Amino acid sequence: MIFENAYGIDLGNSSVKIYSALRNKSYTEKNVIAAKGREIIAVGDEAYEMLEKQPLDISVRSPMAFGIIGDLELQEILLYTFFRKINRFNMLGSSMYFSVPLDMTAVEKRAYYYVVNGRWLHQNRVFMVESPVADALSFGIDLSSNTGSMIVNIGSQSTEFSILSEGHVIMSRRSSVGGKQMNEAICSEIRKNYHLQIGTRTAKRLKLVMGQLGEPKKDARKVVGIDSVSGLPREEVISSSAVNAGIMNCINELAAEMKTFLERTPPQIAYQIAKDGICLTGGSTRLPYIDQYLTGCTGYAFNLSRYYEGSSLNGLEKIIHNRSLRTYATPIKERKL
Repeated sequence: MIFENAYGIDLGNSSVKIYSALRNKSYTEKNVIAAKGREIIAVGDEAYEMLEKQPLDISVRSPMAFGIIGDLELQEILLYTFFRKINRFNMLGSSMYFSVPLDMTAVEKRAYYYVVNGRWLHQNRVFMVESPVADALSFGIDLSSNTGSMIVNIGSQSTEFSILSEGHVIMSRRSSVGGKQMNEAICSEIRKNYHLQIGTRTAKRLKLVMGQLGEPKKDARKVVGIDSVSGLPREEVISSSAVNAGIMNCINELAAEMKTFLERTPPQIAYQIAKDGICLTGGSTRLPYIDQYLTGCTGYAFNLSRYYEGSSLNGLEKIIHNRSLRTYATPIKERKL
């Protein structure tokens, strides 16, 4: 199985994660393209370095929006460039396993077929795996005998709550709160408390370095931003309290939505979830003590994934190497779904 020409692909709003079965290795690159009109300037990590620093005539954006392919051509260009870095001579006739969100239309599903069977990539077989199923496999859950599990994936633009039972997703809900909203909330808190405007990239760095949901440590960092009054650049020392206040606003909103979602869960499944704990994954779960904080808010125990944002990709890797798990992968054809 290790010699099969297969790839696991997780197209995220923030980054693209690819697992190569031939190389038995995972790769990650930012899902961003810099363009000047129709001309592509930079792709991936190189384009991300231009974000919030580019001139007005250059746009830097992601081809994805809320887990859905928003620009098919740009996404294909980015994937083609990424594949050439991984294996420049063996990109045709492969099996592509995509981790995808649940709430997609037939047109949105077909976009995943055409993104690897278009102008630059050809003759590839496409399979779709529901992201909660991939996450569950990453946690080691036996889906065939599972009576009830809850997966919470805090992504870059949204959070998905899912209930699985007997190998199927029986309930799902998407919240519009994710890592991006946390970054924007940090920007808002700093603007309110320090009259300083900073970019979302700076806010993300502050979140990763200073964010903490346990007992807050007194910490501070120097940042450079634009003075809200004078409009001139200014250096300011930012305390961890302002950063954590922005994060907590978003986490509290997520916890409230999670409690509402759990109230709709059938009692026998809710009992099993309370017994086993809620599975928590996603890039924003790197925040220290986030599992303990959510336990205090909801009353449920949480199991934190050691793969974080790579959880779905790890689930795809297991499907690629285990034929018995391929029943959870749905093939997608060119015209007929």
